[in-house]
Amino acid sequence: MNYVCRILTRVLCGLLAGGALLVAATGASAQYPTKPVRIVVPFPPGGGVDIVARAVGEKLAPRLGQAVVIENKPGAGTTIGGEAVAKSAPDGHTLLLGPIGSQAIALLTYKNITYDIRRDFAPVTRIGDGIIALVVPVSSRASSVKELVALAKAKPGHLTFASSGTGALIHLTGEMFKQAAGIDMTHIPYKGTTQIIPDLLDGRIDMALDSLPAYLPHLKSGKVRALAIASTKRSPMMPDLPTMAEAGVPGVVAMTDYALYAPTGTPKEVIALLHREMQAVLQMADLQAKLATQGIETGGSTPEALRAEVAAEVVKWDKVIRAANLKLDSN
Repeated sequence: MNYVCRILTRVLCGLLAGGALLVAATGASAQYPTKPVRIVVPFPPGGGVDIVARAVGEKLAPRLGQAVVIENKPGAGTTIGGEAVAKSAPDGHTLLLGPIGSQAIALLTYKNITYDIRRDFAPVTRIGDGIIALVVPVSSRASSVKELVALAKAKPGHLTFASSGTGALIHLTGEMFKQAAGIDMTHIPYKGTTQIIPDLLDGRIDMALDSLPAYLPHLKSGKVRALAIASTKRSPMMPDLPTMAEAGVPGVVAMTDYALYAPTGTPKEVIALLHREMQAVLQMADLQAKLATQGIETGGSTPEALRAEVAAEVVKWDKVIRAANLKLDSN
C-alpha cells in the first residue's frame, strides 16, 4: 500500500510541475511584449531593407499592442547591426530584419565577426524576395543571355560586369554567373547602384546582375534591357522575363531576400507569437501592394524552414567564393 502511495505521489508531483511550466510559458506569451519592440536594420535609411522594416513595423505594432521602433545600424556588411542584436537580451524586444544571403556572405568574409547567424539567432520568418536581374545597356549587341555568353566566350575578359561593392551579394552573383556560364568577365566594383546606372546607360559597363527596382524607370524608358532574372521562377511583376535557367544558364539563383530574427534564447512561445502575427501581417493586401512597388514579393515561412535556408545560403556562397578564388579579408 505504501509503495502504491509513493508512486501516486510521484505522478501527482510530475503533473503539478508540468502544469506549472505550462502556466509559466503561457504567462510569458501573454505578457509579451511589455515595452516597445525594436527592429534593428543593418543598413542606412531609405534602402530596400529599411523600407521593408518600416512597412512591416507599421502593421505589426497594433497587433502586438506596443510601438515598433526601427533602428538603423549600418556598416561592416550588416555585422554592426547583427552584433547589436546578437548581444541583446533574448526576450523578443530586440529583433533583426535583414537579408538572408548578405548575412550568410558576411559570415564568410568578415574575419573579425563576433557572431554566427546560424548559432546566435532564432529565426522567426522570411518576409519576401526582391528580384535580381541581368541588365544590359540598350546599345548592347546581346538581346538574350545566350548571346551575351557567346560574346563573352569570343573575347575572354573583355566584357565587364558591375557590382555595388567587392564581396557583397551583387558581386558574388556576378561571379556565380561567370562560373555557371563558363565565361571570363572583368569585375568593376562601385560604391552602390546609383553609381552603376550612369555608366550602364552610357554603355561604359557591359552588364550588371543587380537589384531590379532601381532599373525599372530605365527599363520603361527603353534605356536598358533586362535579359533574365536570377530567381527560381518567373516574377508576377515581369512575367515575360525568363529565369536564368530558362535563359540557358541554370544554377544562377540569388535574391535580395528579407527575414526576421530574434536572439538565440528567446522563449519559444515568444517566437511562436511573433511568427503568428507576422504571417497575418504578410497576408495584408495593402502591405503586399506597397512592397510590390519596390519589386518585393512577400512570402512567409516557418522558423525551421528559415533556419534551413540560412544554412543553405552559407554553403552556396562559400562554394562561389572558393571557386572564384576570392580573397575577401574584410575587417
